[in-house]
Amino acid sequence: MQYSSYLGHEDQLSGVEEHRLIGGRGDGLRLLEVRNGLGLEVTVVPDRCADLYRVAFLGQNIGYFSSCGYVHPAHYDQEGAGFLKSFTAGFLTTCGLTAVGTPCEDDGERTRMHGTIGNTPAEHAWWHREADALVVEADVKDARLFGRKLQLHRRLEFSTTENRLTLTDTVENHGDAESPLMVLYHMNMGYPLLSERAQVTIPSDRVTPRNAHAAGGLDTRLQMLPPQPGFEEQCYFHGFDRAGRAAIYNPELGIGLEIAFDPAQLPYLCQWKMLGVHDYVLGLEPGNCLPDGRKAMREQARLRFLAPGEQQQFQLQIRFWED
Repeated sequence: MQYSSYLGHEDQLSGVEEHRLIGGRGDGLRLLEVRNGLGLEVTVVPDRCADLYRVAFLGQNIGYFSSCGYVHPAHYDQEGAGFLKSFTAGFLTTCGLTAVGTPCEDDGERTRMHGTIGNTPAEHAWWHREADALVVEADVKDARLFGRKLQLHRRLEFSTTENRLTLTDTVENHGDAESPLMVLYHMNMGYPLLSERAQVTIPSDRVTPRNAHAAGGLDTRLQMLPPQPGFEEQCYFHGFDRAGRAAIYNPELGIGLEIAFDPAQLPYLCQWKMLGVHDYVLGLEPGNCLPDGRKAMREQARLRFLAPGEQQQFQLQIRFWED
């Protein structure tokens, strides 16, 4: 670090600060505020699967914050659409680990909307500084008595030499029975990065609209609009033969980001286009499944499994740029 003699403390430029929220439904939430010293600022929430809630780049907000705001997992309601009452969204909400999307009855189990891992606190969470990165790690369990015993280890690397974030998840089956494995990275773009001027690029090899309503907007799926009263969400499922990629750039702000992933690990990208009033968000969501529920994935022979003692790794790279 050639400039170290200029600093009184290394946190003067970059570092991680720990906070707790006071008041409201977010009361008690532990937050790790990460600054890489180059303009990237990220809030990691260990009490919600070490997900990424607030993300700002060069002072501009990147992600979407729903009307729920911060919600402590103690307020999580598993029943019906209760998930939506605590769906902060943020830049990243992790969905899984054994169910994603629509609730259903599958193999004698009633699954919950988007699974429960995104509302599960980490057993352990810590951070340390490496030569060219700030690293946050967390262990999150998805386990029960007489049932599945999965553990997610998350490693978040925030580069201090470029505006890049690498997320690496390792899921291991500690149980004695095979378990379904469903993971979707619900990444949510919000204003001001997302606006009618935003340019969205998804160079997929295949794209399938989720339903007839989405099919009607297939040709304009990448076109963004200002907030529309009564907008009905549209979902598009993208497939990739080689590198998975999705990007968004706002020429008015002069900033953008690119999400890169390996389709061998995450073969699908769900594009969630929801341009309503207040509910104004674009989801760019890599996953190893589609968000139509576990029963549908099983019936389509797309459901992935994890054997006892087996582990599966997933990795995302998010690069932020200016002009």
